[in-house]
Amino acid sequence: MTSDTHPVAADASPPAVRPDRPSSAAEAHSAAATPIKRLAPGEVLTIVVLAFSTFVAILSEMVLGVALPHVMTDLGVSATTGQWLTTGYALTLAVIIPTTGYIMQRFQLRTIFITSVGLFSLGTATAAAAPGFELLLTGRIVQALGTAVLVPLLLTTTIGLVDPSRRGQTMALVTAVTAVAPAVGPAFSGLVLSQLSWRWLFIIVLPIALLGLVIGALQMPNLTTTRRTAFDATSLLLAAIGFGALVYGLASVGEPSGGHPSASFLVAVPVGVLGIAAFVLRQLRLQRRDAALLDMRIFSYPAFTRPVIAFTFLVMGAFALSTLLPLVLQESMGLGSLETGVLMAPGGATIAIVSVVVGRHYDRIGARGLVIPGVLVVSAGWWFMSTFTQQTSVWVVLATFVVICAGQAFAWVAIFTMSLGALPSALAPHGSAALNTVQQLGGAAGLAVLIAILSAYAGGTDAAAIAHGARAAFTVGAIIALVALATTFFLPRHRASEGRRGATAAH
Repeated sequence: MTSDTHPVAADASPPAVRPDRPSSAAEAHSAAATPIKRLAPGEVLTIVVLAFSTFVAILSEMVLGVALPHVMTDLGVSATTGQWLTTGYALTLAVIIPTTGYIMQRFQLRTIFITSVGLFSLGTATAAAAPGFELLLTGRIVQALGTAVLVPLLLTTTIGLVDPSRRGQTMALVTAVTAVAPAVGPAFSGLVLSQLSWRWLFIIVLPIALLGLVIGALQMPNLTTTRRTAFDATSLLLAAIGFGALVYGLASVGEPSGGHPSASFLVAVPVGVLGIAAFVLRQLRLQRRDAALLDMRIFSYPAFTRPVIAFTFLVMGAFALSTLLPLVLQESMGLGSLETGVLMAPGGATIAIVSVVVGRHYDRIGARGLVIPGVLVVSAGWWFMSTFTQQTSVWVVLATFVVICAGQAFAWVAIFTMSLGALPSALAPHGSAALNTVQQLGGAAGLAVLIAILSAYAGGTDAAAIAHGARAAFTVGAIIALVALATTFFLPRHRASEGRRGATAAH
């Protein structure tokens, strides 16, 4: 395996991975006695440029949902066709993200960054100038090819560069970047669409993306070591079939089918499950010679696996809420797209502020002490939303949404820091890839389940029916949050010196 994010590696041969024992007592003692390592200027620049580019990419990913009706009208396509602009993006991410562990091992940091942001910029320019739907969809897919590796690259690089005693603070800022962009995306989209055409969503983003690309290409140092290994095309094919089919099947839940599961869902989901099972079995064989596309040994570390399980249920609700709440605000409470976007924007600010506060206390309190109260707050927020009616004040909706965002920030910062910090540097790229794969699959599953519940219980499209269906969906969301809460009690307990030793929680 490779020490992909370890800047001080003397050669390209990393230490052997020991899944049953992440660090010896002597190693822990040595780490505890090591002075706190401060980031060099080049390392700070690397994290800042990665965070900036990741924010821009995620923001662009989220803005098209609000703009979809405008795009459909302008290009003359149906809703079934238009939804491929978001479904196609999600499918591309689902296929590429599982391969990012291999990519980060095989190529240098600067090379990956230039390729990723270059593809994203090319896709953005293509979408902005697209004369028809086909080229617009092509641009979105190229955007996704560039976006897929940025979040894993940011997380893995940060974990590798930052001293263990300061990981909580730094990961809080990194997590805020990945969480704030989806929250402010609807507000940005609504504001632009209130004055300009949907093309400006891409035109505005393009020079910002190019700025990050130029700075990174000129100034970003190569801080990683690489390892040559053969690329397993069969694994990529299985990933495409498994993860792609599963996301597609889940995304097709909302298709009209007379109240029954659609044919797309009934075919794609089983194919996806079988494909993922075959992918995992192949990785288990390949990792015996350190050639896996996604190394499954990451799941032998309890301090990685347990928070990932909690994260799976937590992200199911988080992604669904970002779609359900705007739907309720517009279809049941009568708000416009701009008002809806502005109303949801404070959630992003809340995540940013709370993440910084949480990061300052992570190294003292530990993940368990932050995740449990955070998920408890999220659960309470979902239960309260299950009482919403058409007459509920938008200020009550806003306050509840802000409280849920605060709870999510508590949990996400701690989960990302504990899980990735528990892995040896050789496995960190695979851990980051797995986390982001879980985020995609969990988000798609949660949205599919809650949209299906809303549709089943609404029984119509009028405001009262939507409100009734939303209450049922919010109730199920609360149950999912409670399941997440139950899993948090199995997180490893914090040790006083955990921050200085790094991955001691993986015992």
